[in-house]
Formats: sequence, C-alpha cells, structure tokens
Amino acid sequence: MRRVTSVFRLAVLGLACVAGAALAQDYPSRPIRMIVPYPPGGGTDIVARVITEPLGQALGQPIVIDNRGGAAGNVGTEVAARSTPDGYTVLFTLSSHTINPKLYAKLPFDVERDFVPIGLAANIPQILVANPALPANNVQELIAYAKANPGKLNFASVGTGSPGHIAGELFKLKTGVDIVHVPYKGGGPAVTDTLGGQVQLLFVSMPAAWQHVKAGKLKAFAVTSDKRSVVAPELPTLAEAGVADCVVNSWYGAFAPAKTSPAIVQKINAAMVKVLDRPEIREKLLAAGAEAAPSTAAELDAIVKDELRKWEIVIRDAKIKPE
Repeated sequence: MRRVTSVFRLAVLGLACVAGAALAQDYPSRPIRMIVPYPPGGGTDIVARVITEPLGQALGQPIVIDNRGGAAGNVGTEVAARSTPDGYTVLFTLSSHTINPKLYAKLPFDVERDFVPIGLAANIPQILVANPALPANNVQELIAYAKANPGKLNFASVGTGSPGHIAGELFKLKTGVDIVHVPYKGGGPAVTDTLGGQVQLLFVSMPAAWQHVKAGKLKAFAVTSDKRSVVAPELPTLAEAGVADCVVNSWYGAFAPAKTSPAIVQKINAAMVKVLDRPEIREKLLAAGAEAAPSTAAELDAIVKDELRKWEIVIRDAKIKPE
C-alpha cells in the first residue's frame, strides 16, 4: 500500500512539473504588473523604470509599474502578497523587505511565507546628503555641529524601517548626536523637502539623490556601505570618515507571490539576468547611482534569511521603534 501511495505521489508531482513547464512555455500572454511599494521618483521607482521596458521586451509582454506607496512600503507589499500567484504580479522592492518584519510587531504578510524570490537587480549605497545651507562640509564637521545644536537637526528617510532610517539611527547610536528622524512616504518627497530646506539631512539610496548632488543642489558626505561606490568613488564610507560599525548595504530585487510556478519564476529570473548583463542597462543604472547585480533566486533567498536575523539584532540594539 505504501508503495502504491508513493508511486501515486510521484505521478502527481510529475504531472505538476509537466503542467508547470507547459504554463511557463505559454507565459506571459498578457501584460505584467510590477508593484513598486513606494511613490514615483524614489530610488526603487527609478531602478524599476530602467529595467521594466527591456525586461518586458525579453519576456514578450509589456510590464506596467504600479506605484503603491505608504507605510514604509508595507501597503504595496501587502497588495503583492495577496495577488494571484500566476506570474502576472511581481513585487519590485528594496532591502526594507527584510527590515520591516523586525520593526513592526504585526504585519499583514510574512516575507518568507508569502513570497518567493525571483532575483536581485541592483546593489545601492545609502548616501548621507545635506541641504547646502547646512554649515558642515564633511562627516566630522557635521557631528561637531549636531553636538553643538542637539535636537535642532532633522534627518529624512523614505519611511520608518527603510535602510536610510536604519542608517540614520545607527549614525546617532555610534556618534552620540541628537538628530530627529522625519519619515516620508518615499524618496521623491524626502528629496524634495531636503532640497527645500524643510529638513537638513537625508539618508537615502543614491539613485534618489545623486542627480541633485551632481547639480550642486545637495552636498554629499559619505556612503553607508562597507566599500566605496563605483558611482562616486570620491565619497568616503562612514567608516573611512571616522564612524565605525555604521554599515547598511542595500539592494533592489524582485519577488513573486508564494505558490507562483517555479518554472515562471525561473523564466522571469533568466530574463532579468539577460537584461542586467547588457552594457547599456548597466550604464543607465550607474548613471542613476545603482550597480547592476543579477543573481539567482536562491541567492536572493539566502540574503533575505541572513538579513532577517541581522536586522533583528540591529533594531534591538539601536532601540529603533516605529514612528
């Protein structure tokens, strides 16, 4: 009886694999929705728009971006989690995906249970920039000014729990400065208010701010990554600027709702890798401040698992709370 049951299970599994392969062969037959859980103009949106057109061409169907900003990316992420797992909804997000579950006590989704990784798209440094009116021109001058004016400086981020928020709180923890976090609903609004002087400082992904740094409208102090950026090799890391153990590496990647066919996931991944290997796409990403970083689904899965553990420790030690 056990042998018959085992044979039956293997037969069902085999049929499922054949059905999945057949489904992937016909996929996609209509446009794909890419949910970006942040407003237009931020780093996630900028990188998504670099890759969507060529990715749609590689897959044979257009990809339509659906910006669903709000709640530090949680609104759009929930929409994606509840979408039909047929390959026609893809979540394109950043490394807040592994921060939010350790920051918020109750989320309406589970990043491991409700999503399957598709692959990485790019790595990005978070960058510390300031309004030009701020009387500091490097990290040490900034620290001195902040200590002389406790509680008077604000730093913006794209939202509570974002990599920029984590970087700012770590910066406070490691330097002892008293600066106030101001969360926004995305990189676009955060950059706009920093340009306008409503906030003085901003920790944000380089794609959201770099064009303004190059135009002289913002001044850049350092990157929060563990090594200098290829985009701006002249900028020091925070460690090189004298702030040890303040490292926040960031990434952009794609996920599908759980139970999406592995064959479809593999098809999207293969198309992403092909697109990200194109020199002109790499150049466009670099111009925006991001570095192409194609990966397998398994590699992104390993990053998610590792960071969920890492951020739990950082959030606890830095006593970071939701706003």
